[in-house]
Amino acid sequence: MVNVSKVLNEPELNEAPVLEILYQDEFLVAIDKPAGMLVHRSFLDRHETVFVMQTLRNQLGQHVFPVHRLDRPTSGVLLFALSADVARLLTEQLTRQHWRKFYLAVCRGFVKHPGILDYPLKEQLDKIADKQAGQDKDKQEAITALWPLAQIELPLAVGKYPVARYSLVALQPLTGRKHQLRRHLSHLRHPIVGDTTHGEGKHNRLFAEHLNSHRLLLIAKRLELIHPVSGADLVIEAPLGEVKELFKVFSWPTDESWYNSFFERSELAGLISL
Repeated sequence: MVNVSKVLNEPELNEAPVLEILYQDEFLVAIDKPAGMLVHRSFLDRHETVFVMQTLRNQLGQHVFPVHRLDRPTSGVLLFALSADVARLLTEQLTRQHWRKFYLAVCRGFVKHPGILDYPLKEQLDKIADKQAGQDKDKQEAITALWPLAQIELPLAVGKYPVARYSLVALQPLTGRKHQLRRHLSHLRHPIVGDTTHGEGKHNRLFAEHLNSHRLLLIAKRLELIHPVSGADLVIEAPLGEVKELFKVFSWPTDESWYNSFFERSELAGLISL
């Protein structure tokens, strides 16, 4: 058991933050995207005034070109090209699945075994943005590798259970479907804490009320790729950031080198089917 106290602060994004740059050269830049921040302008969120692209452009004093995206509530490694040509090269790498991406997530329940989930997902279409798209598409291949890293039992009643159990897991998406990690963990009955779409409200409320955690507990922790110009191996790591204090309370690893070492050792071979 652990003594629970309020440890996290809700992200304040009313003003543009100074984005933490994780890697930069003359061809590309990677930042630690804050949770709750949109990557770019969208007519679906017209009231928003702070965006990663505009903030980074102003911070660097030059145009940036998006290559991939992170959901608004997800934090972590986000990569941009500094020219259209480099953006094209990076997009080709991503399309050919030459990147390796690793995430950390806090989810409900005890995840006991590492494995691979091969569970096709129906494409999620927005009622407004995708109203012209076909609504009867077949399910798409979606594959995620998963490793349990740590567990915690809190002395707090949730629903019919007298205690609340949670796991820290590492995730490697092997395909790139919308909300894939969130939907896959929900399918496994281990929804990510803080997920207001695919999660469970009572667990989200527990973290908000007792731990002052108001965010999706999903972090894009590590990105591995080949530099599109030099050809060198490139590894970019995001820090634990604001969730570090939560991990301390749970007695979970907080040393960044611990996670680096785990990702370097992780292998898909031998993982069971979930």
